Amino acid sequence: MTDDRPPYPPFTRETALRKVQAAEDAWNTRDPRRVASAYTPDSVWRNRDEFVRGREEIVAFLTRKWERELDYALRKSLWAFDGDRIAVRFQYEWHDAEGRWWRSYGNELWEFDVRGLMRRREASINDLAIAEADRRIRGSRAVEEHGVDIPLA
Repeated sequence: MTDDRPPYPPFTRETALRKVQAAEDAWNTRDPRRVASAYTPDSVWRNRDEFVRGREEIVAFLTRKWERELDYALRKSLWAFDGDRIAVRFQYEWHDAEGRWWRSYGNELWEFDVRGLMRRREASINDLAIAEADRRIRGSRAVEEHGVDIPLA
């Protein structure tokens, strides 16, 4: 894989929206190596209370995550952008091994290098138990919904 990941900073509204959708699409594959390839080799993450450094730790983290968060489906929305940084809101739904459904809400702060690779990611996330009947995120987003904001509740 190439070590370039367009679009590149500085971001415009259009390129920031493309970057957010590309991240959503990649995470919805639940492929840890594919997701990790969008980060610099020395990328630094804070995810909840866990700190992750570098692609191999990202792969290990995501492997554990998707072994626990079953049928994971994600939506991301652009919140703000400036220069080489993007802020997003997100929600994802998943169930645990016992069949309980969850909706996880959060915010991420992203910082990119000149090649469009993410070098820093900070994620704050809260989980809410939901009934399966209350699910609203099922699989990848339809193309006509790209860029559409997600409701909070």
